[in-house]
Amino acid sequence: MKINRGSSANWKGTGKEGVGTISTQSTTLNNAQLSFNTRFADGVGTNPEELVGAALAGCITMKMAFVLNAAGFTADNIDTSAVVTLDTEVGKITLITVNITASVPGISEEEFQKAATNTKENCLVSLLYNCEKIVNATLV
Repeated sequence: MKINRGSSANWKGTGKEGVGTISTQSTTLNNAQLSFNTRFADGVGTNPEELVGAALAGCITMKMAFVLNAAGFTADNIDTSAVVTLDTEVGKITLITVNITASVPGISEEEFQKAATNTKENCLVSLLYNCEKIVNATLV
């Protein structure tokens, strides 16, 4: 089975003064504002790095649930955050830091960390990115 998901973007004007929008097939984003300030300052709207972080956090959270289930555990809760570092001096995303905090009844710290490592190494979205990835996993 192949699954296709779509997104689109539109831009008008120069790179710095122009404005754009981003939309997703699901319409969760529907003409969300994109601009120089949303990417390189604190403007209202979204940016590619934020969306990369959201995609990775979502994928890692789901992958962790699947990995835990395969090991015989069910999480009560998994919270994941992702911070994407864009180094403008080299023009590259250089680091993604992911923090997973989960409540998993009956799991040992060793089993939990093994599941987190498996998740980091096999998350489909994570495999797309060619940068350093740090995953911190905390069992609560």
